[in-house]
Order: sequence, then C-alpha cells, then structure tokens
Amino acid sequence: MKKLSFLFLITAAFVSCSESKKENERELLWEENFDGIALNETVWNYELGNGCPNICGWGNNERQVYTKNNHRVENGNLIITAKKENDSTYTSTRLTTKGNKEFKYGYIEARAKIPTGNGIWPAFWMLGSNIGEVGWPMAGEIDILEYVGKEPHMAFTSLHTQDSHGNTINTKKTEIKDIEQGFHTYAIDWTEDFIEFFVDGNSVYKFVPKNKTQEVWPYNQPFYFLVNVAVGGNFGGPEVDDSIFPQEFVIDYIKVYSN
Repeated sequence: MKKLSFLFLITAAFVSCSESKKENERELLWEENFDGIALNETVWNYELGNGCPNICGWGNNERQVYTKNNHRVENGNLIITAKKENDSTYTSTRLTTKGNKEFKYGYIEARAKIPTGNGIWPAFWMLGSNIGEVGWPMAGEIDILEYVGKEPHMAFTSLHTQDSHGNTINTKKTEIKDIEQGFHTYAIDWTEDFIEFFVDGNSVYKFVPKNKTQEVWPYNQPFYFLVNVAVGGNFGGPEVDDSIFPQEFVIDYIKVYSN
C-alpha cells in the first residue's frame, strides 16, 4: 500500500510538473493590467452613441447610449458602469482595440467580475479586423464571455459566422453557480484548427469544423477585442429592472499568450 501511495504521489507530481511546464511554455504576447490612473487610449478606442444611423440599437435593439464617461481605471481594474440617468436613458461604455491590438491565434484570458440584474448584458468578445470590408457576420465574432441577468448562473460562449447566418448555432450555455460572486476567468485557446472555450480553467465548449471555408471558419485572420455593458436588447431582454442601477463590470486583466 505504501508503494502504491508513493507511486501515486510521484505520478501526480509528474502530471503537475508537465501541466506547469506546458503553461510556462506559452509566451506572453500582450497583457493589459489597467495599472495606470486612466485608460490607455493608444490601445483602446471608444464606440459612442446608440449605433445610429448605421446600426441603431447596435444591431440588437439595445437601449443604452455609450459615452466616454461611464468607465474608470482604479486599483488595477477597468470598471465600466451602466447607469439609469435622470432623463430615463441608460448609459454605459463600449471599448475596442481595433487598429491597435489585433491577434491571430493564441490563448486569450480575462479575469472579470460581472454586473447582475434583469436587463444587464456584459460582454468580452472579438471581431474580425476585416469587418469594414466584408461586414458582419462574414468577418466572424468570438464571444468569450456573455452574461444576461435574465438567466442567472449562466455563462454564454459563442461563435458567429456567415455559415450560421450570424445566429448562435455554435454556442454553449454553461451553468456557473457562483458566476455572480467575485472574479472568474474566461478564456479561449484559438489555433488554426479549433477554438476551445474555458471558464475558470475548465473547458466548456470546443469548435472543430472539418471543412474550413471562409463562411464556416473566418478565424484565420487577426481579431480585435471589445468590452462593454449593454442594457436590454434582443439578448439582454426587453424588461429592464431599473432598481439594479448602477451596475459595474470589473475587468482585472486581459492576457494573450502564444499557443
């Protein structure tokens, strides 16, 4: 029995070392730790307004107006605050790295604490950098994290492609019972062959198409990041609980590693 215990400990140590080695072999390509006193505007862009005239409601009948004033950098975190204003409008912030930080493949991870409540819709996601030329959904979309307050305890991870007509047929809804409590990590492992999604280090969904046409697999080009909090809309839901505001989406870091 002692021999078996010893062998088990040796095996466990070997597996642990192997996993650590694999993790350490990844090269850190970029990280955003939000350590300053303000947003780094050489990296981050603002998308402002309500999407009009091109895509009113941001294509999803969302109810918020995006401003530059609904965020702050504090204690090493980016904090996006969704608010209900006195004139009954909702305000929030939407940020992108388009044209500044774009990546093709890699292990991408964010650590974040989500806002909650009916009508709230935070997201950490990516769009193909050629969206200006080919449009959506041909450019592709990777939703590393979406959460909607109307479905508590659920994390949504999705891919939008031309083949799916933009719909979320390539998606997974995962129950995370404590998702509303504290920080969690949300990640993808993106290679030329597959995209695998992780929550708190646990694999929740893997997309491995056999025939990688551009309609099925637009994920062979650089993508950029988006971070935002929407209110209401097609996914967030038509009913918004005004008593929940203000609500904060807190992002500790975003890191990009080599595969």
